[in-house]
Amino acid sequence: MVTLLTILVVAGMLATLGVMLAGMIGLSAARADPMRSNRLMRYRVILQGVTLLLFVLLMAARHG
Repeated sequence: MVTLLTILVVAGMLATLGVMLAGMIGLSAARADPMRSNRLMRYRVILQGVTLLLFVLLMAARHG
């Protein structure tokens, strides 16, 4: 269980980083689409929340 949660936390962190980088690259483009930027920001916040929840579950599984 701890191994699975660890893998999911790492995957969540990488996914969050990927979405964040995609948003930053999109904003630096000459014709940035504000709708796409807002959608990516929402995805990033959701991914951060899910990753944080998985991290809390991981800490509970390690100490519980």
